Amino acid sequence: MNNGITIEPSFTQNFQTVTLGMGCFWSPDALFGHLPGVVRTRVGYAGGTAANPTYRDMGDHSETVEIDYDPSMISLKEILNVFWSNHNPININGYKGKQYMSLILYRDKNQNEPIQQVKQRQEQEKGKLETRVEPYSGFYLAEDRHQKHYLKRYPNAIEKISTLYPSEEGLTNSTLASRLNGLAKGYTNLEQIKNEINQWPTSLHNREMMVNLIKQIRW
Repeated sequence: MNNGITIEPSFTQNFQTVTLGMGCFWSPDALFGHLPGVVRTRVGYAGGTAANPTYRDMGDHSETVEIDYDPSMISLKEILNVFWSNHNPININGYKGKQYMSLILYRDKNQNEPIQQVKQRQEQEKGKLETRVEPYSGFYLAEDRHQKHYLKRYPNAIEKISTLYPSEEGLTNSTLASRLNGLAKGYTNLEQIKNEINQWPTSLHNREMMVNLIKQIRW
């Protein structure tokens, strides 16, 4: 998954994927990217029928974040609680057409069942949630400039991490970049990231290299 760093397969195998829409996709990318157990995040367009959407010509798609997560470390229900605790569907549905939608795209019934359970529990507390829950039908990756948006506001951070992930694809798919994007948005702190890296299933050399690198970043 990462260019330049070998992470043990046990970290990335058997992960699951869910696609969520909750308004502008920059903040959700950072919000979910900072969570331990989330392997990868990337932003893009989904939920519609138009072919090859772009930011300037999205058609009937919505801005979404696609999340790969390790269910042994973080459950879908935990992700959904974060989802509904960090946006108000009533305020975004219908704004700019379908660009900003409260949306969950599930892969199969094993995802749909907990989604409906959490939604029902949330509605008991908050009232009816105007979140569309639909089967997944495809995801179009957004342009490079939208990936890890908050991290890219810090040139020194990008300069440092690009020594490990020299390609845009490697950066977008990087677990480390996801955590640092969350840090840049203020969802986590450096100490938490360092502590998590020290538990990652990769070599001691790689863990030390990552920790030493992020300690050198000038924010």
